[in-house]
Amino acid sequence: MMDTYLLWSNILEKIKSEINSLAFQTWFEETELYDLNNGVARIIVPFPMHKKHILIHYNDSLKNYFLELTGKNIEIELYITEEIENLKESNVIKNAVTTAQSNIYNNDNLYLNTNLNSKYTFENFIVGNSNKFAHAAALSVAESPGKMYNPLFIYGNSGLGKTHLMHAIGNYITKNSNKKVLYVTSEQFVSDFIGINKKDESGTNFSYVDFFKQKYRNIDVLIIDDIQYLGGATETQKEFFHTFNNLYGDNKQIIISSDRSPDDLKILEDRLRTRFCWGLPVDIYPPDLDLRIAILKKRIAGEAINKHIPDQVIEYMASNLKSDVRMLEGAVTRLVAYSTIMSSEIDLNLAMEALKDYINKGSSEKNDINKIQKVVAEKFKISIEDLKSKKRSSNIAFPRQIAMYLCRKLTDESFPKIGIEFGGKDHSTVMHSCEKIEREISVNKDLAKTIESLEKDIK
Repeated sequence: MMDTYLLWSNILEKIKSEINSLAFQTWFEETELYDLNNGVARIIVPFPMHKKHILIHYNDSLKNYFLELTGKNIEIELYITEEIENLKESNVIKNAVTTAQSNIYNNDNLYLNTNLNSKYTFENFIVGNSNKFAHAAALSVAESPGKMYNPLFIYGNSGLGKTHLMHAIGNYITKNSNKKVLYVTSEQFVSDFIGINKKDESGTNFSYVDFFKQKYRNIDVLIIDDIQYLGGATETQKEFFHTFNNLYGDNKQIIISSDRSPDDLKILEDRLRTRFCWGLPVDIYPPDLDLRIAILKKRIAGEAINKHIPDQVIEYMASNLKSDVRMLEGAVTRLVAYSTIMSSEIDLNLAMEALKDYINKGSSEKNDINKIQKVVAEKFKISIEDLKSKKRSSNIAFPRQIAMYLCRKLTDESFPKIGIEFGGKDHSTVMHSCEKIEREISVNKDLAKTIESLEKDIK
């Protein structure tokens, strides 16, 4: 049987083909198949109202889809997140130990389960200036796992394509070799590690320890997502350290993602952060205008939408939704649904009305230091890490001074606080930067216009 993630993805695709996009977005887009055990599928939904509505209107359809894909009659149970959390830890451990005991000698069934999403490939990853380097590095690793850039550490904010690239690497390796690939989130790694401390029916935990080591060390490629969530889990970090050393020593490929660079992962042990820098850290930052337009056009083509969306509307969307690829894709669904409900053709006025709240939501970030850094980095085609670095070349030092000036002007943060957020710079450095930019603005009209433009983007 396919893993629960792929099973639910397939069921969602079937549902999506049977109902209109607005109904799908409302009732199913944020659902998740938590587990499938003993003939019962436990599904996580956002709110209690979803439980009642889905059971009344879609229960029979869901049962039919499960029967079609699994060959078994499955009962449906719906839970909101708060309800499932009470069961989560004990069930994860219980299921993992049971699996270990029954499959410990059956590697083909247990350890070749990659957890990869086949939808994420290099072919459908849209490349632009903001992710070109990360894409090239990922492809190099996929073509020569264990030989190029080990570990590969991909970092950037949520919604920019890190997970897509990681799955693309895994899918490429799986398709073109017989190497064993495993994709897990850091949460899954923690859950599996917790089981080591649980005893089985024999009064020992030997079978589970063996299961854990086989799962994470008897592989050729380990892909672990959102490593920052290991912060605070001291014992789990120690186990990951040993797992990392074991794989690295055997020239096995390790791929890691995070929402921040290795240097900024202060919540993790120094020895882990050091190892993350052994290979190649690469960042992905928010897409520029051209890439946002390309993403929207790709989404529209992929949806096979039977409505014409003018270039003017696409440019409006791309200009106002800047930080998150997922938000761009969601805007297309929202616009088409609004057009369908209103029985109106899509034009700029309709788009402005349909996306009014959506765009306000996307641009309602607090004017904090991180946002200012992102806007300045995008403007000057450098990375946030460049702004935080000790590099003194003019193409980096000058944008850094502008960013510090804007942080002082647009936030209530002190000089020392701003200095910390720029890689630990002294407060006197921040003061000097602010004073310099103020002087330059008074005599340089082009710079004044640039500052004004940046302020508008930040606000």
